[in-house]
Amino acid sequence: MNGTTSHTKPDTAGYATLGVMQGEYHWHKHDNDDEFFFVLDGEFLVDLPDRTVTLRPREGFVVPRGLEHRTRAPQRAVILMVENAGIIPTGD
Repeated sequence: MNGTTSHTKPDTAGYATLGVMQGEYHWHKHDNDDEFFFVLDGEFLVDLPDRTVTLRPREGFVVPRGLEHRTRAPQRAVILMVENAGIIPTGD
């Protein structure tokens, strides 16, 4: 979605994306970027190597740069993702 631009640092632009998700994404990591997920509706899962973070409406989670993860939504979930404008969605 082309839309909100925010500045996390004076020299780094990021963006927010509204997504309707269902199913799972592949395991990946971003060596230079954090990712923030915020759930608006439904349940959204973030699988990490040692645990699964379950997010429900009005809950958010930051995946730190360099940490392998995968996201899942067993049923329809509406989420807000905030990422660096240069992030590669499929991972590094």
